[in-house]
Amino acid sequence: MKTFVLFMIMVSSFCNLGFSQDSFTIQNKHKSDKIKFQLVNNLIIIPVEINGVTLSFLLDTGVSKPIIFNFLNVSDTLKIKNTESFFLRGLGEGESIEALKSSNNLLKIGDAIKLNQELYAIYEANLNLAPKLGFPVHGIIGNDIFKDLVVEINYVKKYLKLTEPEAYRYKKCRTCEIFNLEFHSGKPYINADVTIKDKQVPVKLLIDSGGSDVLWLFENDSLGITSGTKFFNDFLGHGLSGSIYGKRSKIEALHLKSFVLKNANVAYPDSTSVLYAKMVKDRNGSLAGNVLKRFNWIFDYKNALVTLKKNTYFKEPFSYNKSGIELAHYGFRFVKEVDDRILKEKAGILKNDDAINSIRVVTDEHYKISLKPAYIIVELRKNSPAERAGLLIDDVIISINNKPSYQFSLQQITHEFYEEVGKRIRLKVDRDGKVLTFSFNLENPY
Repeated sequence: MKTFVLFMIMVSSFCNLGFSQDSFTIQNKHKSDKIKFQLVNNLIIIPVEINGVTLSFLLDTGVSKPIIFNFLNVSDTLKIKNTESFFLRGLGEGESIEALKSSNNLLKIGDAIKLNQELYAIYEANLNLAPKLGFPVHGIIGNDIFKDLVVEINYVKKYLKLTEPEAYRYKKCRTCEIFNLEFHSGKPYINADVTIKDKQVPVKLLIDSGGSDVLWLFENDSLGITSGTKFFNDFLGHGLSGSIYGKRSKIEALHLKSFVLKNANVAYPDSTSVLYAKMVKDRNGSLAGNVLKRFNWIFDYKNALVTLKKNTYFKEPFSYNKSGIELAHYGFRFVKEVDDRILKEKAGILKNDDAINSIRVVTDEHYKISLKPAYIIVELRKNSPAERAGLLIDDVIISINNKPSYQFSLQQITHEFYEEVGKRIRLKVDRDGKVLTFSFNLENPY
């Protein structure tokens, strides 16, 4: 998928909290287990069971401790207890936010179990990932899994393989590259190179599976890490402490030893948004989901190693949103649509027992009222084709290119904005109860 929904988290408060002595163990004779995941906007969503309740969590190598979005009213169901308040600070220009720390939680991922897990519950509504992904996400988990187990990520087949380190056996791989990892506050860093203006520059990058972008770089004139004059300003994503804005551009190449990704997208976040991230010595940026998905990975924290092997996503071209629109899921709205079941009844096709058991609201003999997903514009790039056409933030999308928006997922609609330059986009929107129609052509943003 090409949607760039970002959720970067750097929780500096975790640095001094320490880790529980308890560890994940695999409860089977093989000491290994596979877990299927959903790949949504380059992000890995896994099932996590907490105190007997199964939830959906983002797998984020850039977070130290599990976080639950507690405004989703899951705390009572999870029987969260033994809480105390903490204030957490992360990416974005906002203030620190309050979280409740909870201990003695039972956490299970497949056959991997941890008996005494710490959790952090956050009530900040802006951290709800579900509207931005169009997919339910209840929390984030990262270092607690990776530090205890060898974690294989197969982006193509969409599974994790978790293995206890003592049971893991490496296979020979001539097409793989192996990197040493550095760790800061439980987060993994990798050394790579970028080519900017014909100059190859060594960079130290956070491996951030919780971000769906491509590459973030912190501008540094002395190192030659600059956006130059060919860039555009854009919304980059939501961090723990607020929205993040910056510049988007291209670099000539990203080098991961023998693997070279040419003409890769890059974002240069505003320095005020990443002030805390830049406190890590010699850090130059982040490597995010749209790069990570192009490889299958083996994370071996115990030996401070990571192994990469390119996969079928490797040659997928890098693209930008050419409309300027960022969408989010906006709950549900009532729509009037043709009721095929009624038409079949009139034709004598529908079985009697099906007709008896069906419940619907009928407006006339051929139509019904149904609840369907709605999508709203939450960000609009300045001077973009969509803005110039007259679209506004908070416009609710009714149709795209004459097709009802509810027939699409959030990712499918956004995919339309990454199509070829010149493609005509026609949008019908609901603006404060008025239905308006707009059209524009997709353009290169710089």
